[in-house]
Amino acid sequence: MNAATNNGGFDRPFPALTPAQRYHLEIFGYVIIEDTLSRDECGQILDALKNIRSVLRGQARDGSERAPHEPFALINQPHHMYMGSLLEADPCLTAFVSHPRLVSMAEEIMGGEARILEYNAHINSRIPGETFDDEPTYGLHRGVDVPFGSHEKNGLFHCSFVKTLTMLTDLGPDDGGTVVIAGSHKLDLSDAEMIACAYADRSLIHQVIAPAGSTLLFTETLMHATGQIRSDNERAIIIAGYGATMFPYWDGGEMQESFKAQIPPEFRTLFLGKEHWTRGPRYRTLQEPADARTFTLADGYWPAKN
Repeated sequence: MNAATNNGGFDRPFPALTPAQRYHLEIFGYVIIEDTLSRDECGQILDALKNIRSVLRGQARDGSERAPHEPFALINQPHHMYMGSLLEADPCLTAFVSHPRLVSMAEEIMGGEARILEYNAHINSRIPGETFDDEPTYGLHRGVDVPFGSHEKNGLFHCSFVKTLTMLTDLGPDDGGTVVIAGSHKLDLSDAEMIACAYADRSLIHQVIAPAGSTLLFTETLMHATGQIRSDNERAIIIAGYGATMFPYWDGGEMQESFKAQIPPEFRTLFLGKEHWTRGPRYRTLQEPADARTFTLADGYWPAKN
């Protein structure tokens, strides 16, 4: 087990991925990890998000009623609530974003200590009256370019900006799972070039189909987009963005000083980052076995333990 496992008192698994899972991400730029959360944990988080949705539905659309630390609606439509700034919204949400397994998965792909850069969630369903083409187009994009955002170590690809996207509901083929252009995470090409190739050969476009409690782990150099919801099912996902510790938190929220003051020392880098370039390297070799210990939502941030 890697010596960096218990770093500053925040115990988390390392490596978090099996060699096969790490190899899958190396080739495709993403991997789906099942059973990150239990069904009960999914239900707890989804209940919290639905409560937030109810509050946001009753607020002014411009967000003028919200305090800087409170959640806000990035999209507020009858079929789609996209909510951001979740750090203080509910103890189980605070615990989730510091889930030891999620953080360690991100750090393994980053190659260093993580801080939280963004935290948001979607609850959405089929657009009323929408018709569907046999060959749909998507809003494909990526969050960082390959030359600036990536490097190699021990023969493995690493990215300084990583997402975990966890399914709170089951996603079948028609339930709008995230789509990606497989392998695009290593290509220093224009977005337009890659998208054109993917539409010409649709086998390059992979879609997430996974049960609730699964996590899509991917690099932000990977071209990705929301899929099309064609079923009558509601889709619920929660997204945590992790990056290098010197990067800023940027999703539009501000933590209260009283909240910051309660963050235990071992979690301060994760929540607040560092004002210098010491990044706490964390590297594995491909054949290093995964840390098999079990971590649950209750092993995360302190509110879940009270």
